[in-house]
Amino acid sequence: MNRPRFSRLVPALLLCGGLVATGIAAQDSPPGVRPDGTITTPSASVPYSAFASPQARAFFPKMLAEGGKAPPLSAPIGESRAFYDRMNSDRVARMEKLYPVRTHRDTIAGVGVDVVLPAQGVAPGNRHRVLLNLHGGAFLWGAHSGALVEAIPIASLGRIEVIGVDYRLGPEHVFPAASVDVEKVYRELLKTHRPEQIGIYGCSAGGILTGEAVARFITDKLPVPGAIGMFCGALTDIAGDSSFVAPLLNGQGVPAHPLDLQAIPYFRGADPRDPLVQPGLSPTLLAKFPPTLLITGTRDMALSSVVHSNELLRQAGVPAELRVWEGMWHSFFSDPELPESRQAYAAIAAFFDRRLAH
Repeated sequence: MNRPRFSRLVPALLLCGGLVATGIAAQDSPPGVRPDGTITTPSASVPYSAFASPQARAFFPKMLAEGGKAPPLSAPIGESRAFYDRMNSDRVARMEKLYPVRTHRDTIAGVGVDVVLPAQGVAPGNRHRVLLNLHGGAFLWGAHSGALVEAIPIASLGRIEVIGVDYRLGPEHVFPAASVDVEKVYRELLKTHRPEQIGIYGCSAGGILTGEAVARFITDKLPVPGAIGMFCGALTDIAGDSSFVAPLLNGQGVPAHPLDLQAIPYFRGADPRDPLVQPGLSPTLLAKFPPTLLITGTRDMALSSVVHSNELLRQAGVPAELRVWEGMWHSFFSDPELPESRQAYAAIAAFFDRRLAH
C-alpha cells in the first residue's frame, strides 16, 4: 500500500478539505487482521456515498484537483497563506451573492477583527447577542478571508452580528498566543454583553481553538459563553478510526501516522497533555463547558475525535449536540453551494438562537 508523505496530508486534508477516491474496483485480495486489530489490505476502492447530494458528488472531484495544488506544510508560510487566501477570497465572493452582509475591519482590545452584519439588519431578538468566529487554517493561515467564509452565512441567515477574531498565528507565534487573543476580545465583550448572550464557534483549527479558549476562560475564572460550536475540530488530538480511514476515502491512501497537533508549528514546545491544549483530558474542565454543537462529516479525518468529544461532554453532563453529514469532508461547508452546507448553516444558526439569552 502506498503511504503518502505526511507533510502533504496536512494541507490537503486538514485545511483544504474535500479530496475524494472515485474508483469502484474490487479489492485485489481479502483484508488481513493482525493480533492488535490492525486491518491490512493491498488495495481498496470506495465509491462515493449514495446518501450525499448530487451537487456534492459533482463537487468532490473538483476538491480533489484543488487540494492537489496546496503547498506542503514545509513550504514558505507566505506561499501557503497566499494560496489559501486566494481560495477563501473566491469563496467569500460566492457567499456574498447568496448571503448579503455588510463587513468592516475593526480592533477590539488591540486584536484585529472582521465585523459581519446581515444586510437586512440584526433581528430584534439578536440585538444583545453576538457571535465570535475563530477561523480555521491549522493555526497558520485563514485570517480575514477565512474568517469571512465562516462568518458570512451565519450572520446573514441568523440575522446576528458575527465578529471574526484575527488571532496570532504560527510559525511566528506559538501556543497559547491565539487563546490569549481570544480571551482579550471576550473580556472586552463582557463589558457590554452578559456571557450568556455571547456565542463562540470555529471550524478546524478554529474548532480546536474554541475548546482551548473556553478552557482558558475557566482556568482564569471568567464566566463561560452561552454556547459554543466546534466544527471539524475536537477537544482532543486527532486520532481514532477516521484519522486513518478518511485519508483513504479522500484519495490520499492510509497514512503511516495520523495527523496530530504536534505536527502544527503553532504547538511547538507545548505539552500535548496540557488540558489547555487538549481540554478533553480534564473531566473537571469539561464539566464547566457551556452547551456545545459539534459538526463533522463521514470523510473528515477529525470525525472520530469529534464523536469522542461529544461523548466526553455528555459524560461530563454538558448538553452536547452532534451533527454528522454523510459523504462530507473536512470543512465541507466552506463552499456555500452544496445542500449539505446550507443544512449546516441552518443548524448553526438555530443552535445559537436556542441557546443564547436575549
